[in-house]
Amino acid sequence: MDWRTGRRWAERVRTSEGWLIGLAAAIGAGAGLLAVFQGLVAHLLQNTLYDLPISGRLSMVSALRPAQLLILPLGGLTLGLVTLLIRRFWPKPPIDVVEANALYGGRLSVRDAANISTQTILSNGVGASVGLEAAYAQMGGTLGSLAGQRANLRRGDIRILVGAGAGAAIGAAFGAPLTGSFYAFEVVLGAYTPSAIAPVAAACLAAALVGRTLGAEPYLIAGNLNQVILTPDYLLYAVLGALCALFGIGLMRLVSLVEISTRRLAVPDWLRPALGGLLLIPIVWASPQALSAGHGALRLDLIGSAGIGVLLLLLFVKTCASTISLGFNFRGGLFFASLFMGSLLGQIYVLVLAALGIDLPRLDGALVGMAALGVAVVGGPMTMSFLILEATHDFALTSAVIAATLISSAVVRERFGYSFSTWRMHLRGETIRSARDVGWVRTLTASSLMRDVPRTPADASVAEFKERFPLGSTQRVAVVDAAGHYCGIITPSTVYAANLAADASVASLAIQEQQMLPPEADIAQVMRRFDETQADELAVVGPDRQLLGIVSEKFVRKRYAEELDKMQRALFGEQGQA
Repeated sequence: MDWRTGRRWAERVRTSEGWLIGLAAAIGAGAGLLAVFQGLVAHLLQNTLYDLPISGRLSMVSALRPAQLLILPLGGLTLGLVTLLIRRFWPKPPIDVVEANALYGGRLSVRDAANISTQTILSNGVGASVGLEAAYAQMGGTLGSLAGQRANLRRGDIRILVGAGAGAAIGAAFGAPLTGSFYAFEVVLGAYTPSAIAPVAAACLAAALVGRTLGAEPYLIAGNLNQVILTPDYLLYAVLGALCALFGIGLMRLVSLVEISTRRLAVPDWLRPALGGLLLIPIVWASPQALSAGHGALRLDLIGSAGIGVLLLLLFVKTCASTISLGFNFRGGLFFASLFMGSLLGQIYVLVLAALGIDLPRLDGALVGMAALGVAVVGGPMTMSFLILEATHDFALTSAVIAATLISSAVVRERFGYSFSTWRMHLRGETIRSARDVGWVRTLTASSLMRDVPRTPADASVAEFKERFPLGSTQRVAVVDAAGHYCGIITPSTVYAANLAADASVASLAIQEQQMLPPEADIAQVMRRFDETQADELAVVGPDRQLLGIVSEKFVRKRYAEELDKMQRALFGEQGQA
């Protein structure tokens, strides 16, 4: 394809929703292919290192040989050295899909995708208690981002393609296109947008078809079909949702606490995964179900009949393993680990109720807990609800799952306010709580909104001021000292109305001497400052109080309204937005 053909193709994608949907479907097919490939690489690595059968799952093994336990610290050491090599050439931390869509208009790079994917596959492949979902979403989202950038699409369209690619990868991994679609909406895009429905759905359907064609098995669970869930059962499942929310908040705080504590150790970053691998040895010796993400262990425990003591032990070791893995710099996420822990928590809840004389189906409790804890950690109540629906084909149970996940989501929003991905960004100093596009707010800074303003020396007399600024010539004049430092603002009308001697200094009439803005303040901070000061204009000054310009409240609010209108039009897929 020559450059003329490529240019015409890009123009069609920019101007036609049909072409955008077709591009999203192609991205979905590519994301599905990448997801299957990544899962295969990690699975082959586990099979080779732990001598598993081709169809075996690491978390299903009954026991490990002592020599196999050394794979964890040695694998951690390998990961640390690989990470050290990556940071030597690319020291900037990689940007994930949620951060990219929230702050950078969906712009991702191949380098960041390769970085995250390599570390995640290696972490999962050596048996650390992390999942591959972060790698799936990153590669799929990057594919969408690169396609959007190549076609020179609008900011909103690039974000949609990032969400479509990430959701398609998740849909392919689970064989669940509806799950992938809602993952895109709730986790990666941060909103249900009319303009995104068709592209995201096309991408996820294409990815699921590619996954099935390549032999990826859909994630199916045999549920209790044709059952009737009574009103008291909904209330009991809602309580389970609240308990899962509290457990999820504790889990996320525990991971961050361990992560912060490890940074204080006198151990270099590259050596921490090896130390974490050593700490994992007694945990996986107690139960190999703590290894990897837990796909095999989840299936094993759903069809088993373990007592409450065994379930509590499994929940404890899986929590410890996931916390140590993430806290000691293994790369990955808590997506599937939270599903596994939620299923254990749900079964424990059902057994406790049974001891109190209240009967609930054990499998139903496991599935509800699985979804509720997944929502608490990952976010996305509809994502987890449709995961259960597509896994069980049980509509009655799904209604109970929706009730529990909505309760879980509400409790986490009220008591915590973050998902695991946004919580980790918060610990790095970011303030975002979802993937909603707030990057445009940060690009509108005080320095970009300011304008120049006439200036007068602080030692200028009233006569000199009147000679230079006749009444009506300007509305505001900034007062600066001999070094150019900001000293306040004067209105000419005030000088003319004041009963001062001609040789008196005008500096005594200056106002707002301490009411200033730094040049990096974003538009939201600027508006808050106007509300606090009740001023019409504010000076923008550098670190040494050097006057840079002045910002008008009227202009700031006009620009904010323009940007909101632009975002609203993009939300509904209207053409013409920048």
